[in-house]
Amino acid sequence: MNINLFEPYRIGNLELRNRFMRSATWDGSADVSGAVTNASVVLYRELGKKGIGLIVSGFAFVSLSGQAVEGQYGLYDDEMTAGLRRLAAAVHEGDSRIALQIHHAGISAAGHIEDAMAVSRVPHITRPHHEMSEEEIEFVINDFVAAAGRAVAAGFDAVQLHGAHGYLMSQFLSPVLNNRTDRWGGTLENRARFHLEVIRRIKKAVGPDYPLLIKYGIRDESVRGLSLADGLEVARRMVEAGIDAIEVSAGIASIRAAIPTLKPGEPERAVFRERAAALKQAVNIPVALVCGIRSLNMARDIVNSGAADMISMCRPFIREPDLLKRWQQLEQPSTCISCNLCHREIVAGRGLGCGQERIIPQNLRLKS
Repeated sequence: MNINLFEPYRIGNLELRNRFMRSATWDGSADVSGAVTNASVVLYRELGKKGIGLIVSGFAFVSLSGQAVEGQYGLYDDEMTAGLRRLAAAVHEGDSRIALQIHHAGISAAGHIEDAMAVSRVPHITRPHHEMSEEEIEFVINDFVAAAGRAVAAGFDAVQLHGAHGYLMSQFLSPVLNNRTDRWGGTLENRARFHLEVIRRIKKAVGPDYPLLIKYGIRDESVRGLSLADGLEVARRMVEAGIDAIEVSAGIASIRAAIPTLKPGEPERAVFRERAAALKQAVNIPVALVCGIRSLNMARDIVNSGAADMISMCRPFIREPDLLKRWQQLEQPSTCISCNLCHREIVAGRGLGCGQERIIPQNLRLKS
């Protein structure tokens, strides 16, 4: 195959200008309640001008109990909709499309949440937490459904569930953190129940044609955790339930999955390529691959080999916001070295930005 990644592509009825995604990225710009700020709108307005096919927002918590970090978007109340409508409109000004990522942190909730909701009690985790009751599980599922409805009302083109990185959906699926003995734990069918209920109920609420995606930790990093074979089986069931596209990412390593950091000069590697390729053989919906892709040659090879349908990136767009426009003229790899200093910038309160750009002169960008 010789697929042009810059030609239009579709997820269901949603037409995208190309096969590139900007993976969900926490930017720390929301206010203390989780509401969109003017800084959020400016950030997404600029993103919308960069020629990216699908932009996925930073994660938004669906319940007050599910916040992961400060500065995170919230979608737990109708009052959040007006600000998010500004965010979606800002992206549309640049003729890009935007999906709103929604999640619940579960046991990985922010420190100010005194008694975190957990799928089950985990002895080696010292922070206060409790096993969710059946009633609490139902409440959280309903919160996911309500949040998806608010995303539709706010004008987002799609919703993406966050089912990776050790947050609540991963916690239900993984035997590392799910020790329940009721209908929500034990067998793979029971551990997958939360995913399937969320998907089915959202699709029923928003309609079958509205795109519902998932960022999916398809296997655990722990040998005691979810196997690739089981992850593929759950993916097949999610497709039957109504999921429209899957972005392959990390599962569980301890509580939160570590995002790989490449050393300067280390060869480019698409970290989850083999997992995505296995998924492509198992499902008939679009598969996106994230993490470690730094060159157009690598992106082309991934898609043309059938390992994935879409290329998802985060850190390269932080380092070079105009990367896609440059790749259409100059195919030199991204100058991103996967150092993760961008995360440090947000934690330090300096906003979303490349830490390397603070120490590397502008005229050396394409030489690093």
